[in-house]
Amino acid sequence: MTFAEDEVSRGTQLLLSTQAEVAAGIDQLFDTLLTIPADPRGPLYEAMRHAAVAGGKRLRPLLVRAAGDLFHVDRSLTLRVGAAVEAMHVYSLIHDDLPCMDDDDMRRGKPTVHKAFDEATAVLAGDSLHALAFEWLCDPVTSSDPFVRGELCCELARASGPAGMAGGQMMDLAAETSNFDLSTVTRLQQLKTGALIAFSVEAGAILARIPPDGRTALRGYARDIGLAFQIADDIMDVEGDEALAGKALHKDEAAGKATFVTLMGLERAREQATALVDQAIGHLASYGEEATLLRAIARYVVERDR
Repeated sequence: MTFAEDEVSRGTQLLLSTQAEVAAGIDQLFDTLLTIPADPRGPLYEAMRHAAVAGGKRLRPLLVRAAGDLFHVDRSLTLRVGAAVEAMHVYSLIHDDLPCMDDDDMRRGKPTVHKAFDEATAVLAGDSLHALAFEWLCDPVTSSDPFVRGELCCELARASGPAGMAGGQMMDLAAETSNFDLSTVTRLQQLKTGALIAFSVEAGAILARIPPDGRTALRGYARDIGLAFQIADDIMDVEGDEALAGKALHKDEAAGKATFVTLMGLERAREQATALVDQAIGHLASYGEEATLLRAIARYVVERDR
């Protein structure tokens, strides 16, 4: 086995063990933070738990952990920030699945929130997770430094609002009646998917009080894996297994939306995703063994089967 192959093998093992650890930690934290009250709000908490507990790849909390590990951040803190960003992500999924948006019946292998409960409860569950994400970031337990807490809140707001995830979703709705070119689709996905991924990476550095000009390499890494992740998603939407994906596939094609695959073709899309992963790993050249997990995550985003 060559040195490069050994590094990839060690990275894969580290990824698998850390992913399981982070997923378990997020579920335990959600279980504590979303305790069902003995009052009429019970169904709201049940709906939040339905969407948030025991589901998904936990990629965003994993990225917070991996970036925090670069700077030896207390893992209990990266877990809390990971829970906040996951709450924001889950909120977006709940709302995206609504009939007024993507109108999906299944998510993460189970009924979407508006199917398991009702539309009004789904809207409130999403709203509540959105609010709780900021409440958790503002808590001194997340960081004793008020400037760190403030920057985390500001950056998450930017990543999830009109200059980020929500803006990307608006572009995605417009894509059904527009003929987007490759640069527009790239911009759409940088906002809809990439912005929250970028926040997750940068959050680990913010917790470590790394100044903005010290995060340039991490921003480049996050930008590239965000696009690679979406290209891989577009490929899976064409070739994937719905049982593994846990949701309906081929919806973009049916809606007539332009995607990386429709604009580039399958083979070129695969090549581009691989090139982006290599480029992302290149951004980490100044780091040593402490970046092994980030490198493994970059490979994982295009190798995952769901």
